[in-house]
Amino acid sequence: MTSDAASLADGGADQDTVVRRQVPPFLSKLMYASYMYSLKTFLGPVFWLREWTESRNPPEGRPNIVKTYECRPGLPVRIFFPSSYDETPPATLPTLFTIHGGGFCVGHQRDDDEWNRAFADKHHTLVVSLNYSKAPTSPFPTAPHDVEALLLAALDDASLPIDRTPAANRTAILGFSAGGNLALSTAQLPRVRAHPLTPSAAVSIYGCLDLSYPPHEKLRNRPFKPALASPRGDAKDALIGLAPAFDWSYIPYGQDLRDPRLSPHYAPRDALPPYVAIVGAELDMLAHESWRVACRFLREGTCREVVVPDRESERVEWRVCGNEKGMVSGKGELIGLGGVQKDERFAFEESWEGGGVKWLLVPDVTHGFDNPHIRALVGGEEATADAKIKTELYMDELARWLKEVVWRV
Repeated sequence: MTSDAASLADGGADQDTVVRRQVPPFLSKLMYASYMYSLKTFLGPVFWLREWTESRNPPEGRPNIVKTYECRPGLPVRIFFPSSYDETPPATLPTLFTIHGGGFCVGHQRDDDEWNRAFADKHHTLVVSLNYSKAPTSPFPTAPHDVEALLLAALDDASLPIDRTPAANRTAILGFSAGGNLALSTAQLPRVRAHPLTPSAAVSIYGCLDLSYPPHEKLRNRPFKPALASPRGDAKDALIGLAPAFDWSYIPYGQDLRDPRLSPHYAPRDALPPYVAIVGAELDMLAHESWRVACRFLREGTCREVVVPDRESERVEWRVCGNEKGMVSGKGELIGLGGVQKDERFAFEESWEGGGVKWLLVPDVTHGFDNPHIRALVGGEEATADAKIKTELYMDELARWLKEVVWRV
């Protein structure tokens, strides 16, 4: 991306300024608590029933192993071997650690089984789905430390066919939504960075990466496309009704909202793994913060002038992540990649000695588009078909980047 005199700020924010979590009014606290505990009360039996049903009729995408580690006995991990993997004789595998979403409060590892199984099988990769305690009973920083403990336990688990040659370092950590935040947060922790097999890449998929400003302010950074059928063409972002309660549950009062462990948007580039990939969903109010952090990491990694989009800019091309209001992108394709006119708002990839940054904005999709359970709840027939195609496309592109650029296999 080239420099622009009007757009060289970091999203319009001074990164050195401390912004504290304020105590909301009593009625707001009561509303958030009632909403969150009601939601968790409702989802508890739903998750239990799904687990009970699948224990008697296991789905095809199930993990090979579900195991616990002594460091977090109440947080099982789900392990997926490639279907083609031959355990006799055993061979080592590149390893992808994944972290599920759910606003730090709800969600379950099971939600990502289909994605994890598909990636393991198609790209011959060991996939280990990590776990974490949920807010509001376990607020920040419990979740990143849970992920840290389980990541280190799995890396040290001799029964897993992880390539333990430090020079190879064929590991990466990836998360969806809140898990994208946790992937970038956990990768910064000292014990993870000091491990000889510390992940060589961190990947955020439509992550919430900047918690320093209120959710409703993020709506102006999202394109709305009424030409698309519902739900993609809706005039409201599905997350806006959930985000305030999630933030209230996860973030303690008085917490610095620009702490890089909470908001990875403010992490220095050298605090993260050598390679970072950021994937956004165009019709998602969280996409702009992903775009900003990808551009900033590129600027810090290359030490040259790179535009960092300003979320408060008067110019729509920097304020809105994606196409302008009313414009519809191509169907079944990822703009900026092979065969499609290059547009760095949607995709760029750059590497340098010992590192690199990849940005990919998936057009015309909403938050959670790659999750079949979310698609079943909020997707129409056209949106579901388009999301399935683009899920496979971005998964293939991410696998190519990991194998050819990061792991070089």
